[in-house]
Amino acid sequence: MTKPDLLMTGPMMQTIQDQLAQRFTLHKLWEATDKEAFLRHLAPSVVAFASGSHVPCDPALMGRFPGLKIVSSFGVGYDHVDAAWAGQNGIVVTNTPDVLNEEVADTALGLLLCTMRQFPQTDRYLRAGKWLEKPYPLTGTLRDRKVGILGLGRIGKAIARRLEAFNLPVVYHGRSAQPDVAYRYYPSLVEMARDVNVLMIVAPGGAATNKIVNREVLEALGPDGVVINVGRGTVVDEAALVEALRNKTILSAGLDVFEDEPRVPAELMAMDHVVLFPHVGSASVHTRNAMAQLVVDNLVAWANGNGPLTPVAETPWPPKH
Repeated sequence: MTKPDLLMTGPMMQTIQDQLAQRFTLHKLWEATDKEAFLRHLAPSVVAFASGSHVPCDPALMGRFPGLKIVSSFGVGYDHVDAAWAGQNGIVVTNTPDVLNEEVADTALGLLLCTMRQFPQTDRYLRAGKWLEKPYPLTGTLRDRKVGILGLGRIGKAIARRLEAFNLPVVYHGRSAQPDVAYRYYPSLVEMARDVNVLMIVAPGGAATNKIVNREVLEALGPDGVVINVGRGTVVDEAALVEALRNKTILSAGLDVFEDEPRVPAELMAMDHVVLFPHVGSASVHTRNAMAQLVVDNLVAWANGNGPLTPVAETPWPPKH
């Protein structure tokens, strides 16, 4: 039996490549010396994509493949895929939700603790031999802090549970109030920022959230405020954040994501009162293996005629039209 043609848009974990090669004829875009000729040759036959965030799956790319039916994306965020366009053109998009919720929530709390208590800085202080000279200066604390979560989805709720265990009050802002949660809802992000002193960002990227954490929000957060971002770097106006940190409009920030990854502004890297992670929210062996398996399982389930396992909201399965 002829195996269906699948285009992998960029390098992915070896376990994904090995498993998909068993079920599909696998074509690796990044290995092509002449990508234009490569795409032109494959255009009539490819029915599936496997994709990571490193290559945009926009209409210009997807539109070249008239037989394309599914894009299986690695990660819970899928802003690199134009899912709305895909849905309008009969293409289902899948992501890898749930399997990374707990890992990212753990990272968010670790990042918050590192930012408030300056744990990375204290480690550097000790290694530099400075403890021999004098104790490390006293740090901030989580005591008497209130956390506003921007984006109370699956990961946001997992973070909220952990915050409750720390006896920290939790409120949230999102597109709409959720009737099944007890946390207070703020219809205005600025109003929430004014009432909290930790802004925990878990929102996805995309046009709807682009730079919504702007100068006004940061000013509302105030000089005791802390920004933690484990969502997407594009949610924050990075230039405004740098300015707010430099001018002490806010106290500090802990960032796992950035606007133009892996490029991080030199101004942020020069600041010793912020904590920067290289987008490691879900980066454990256990969780990345689970995410990889879901990429494969979505494609195999679809190829077997059972439908994808985790279609995104813009491309429900079965299709509504």
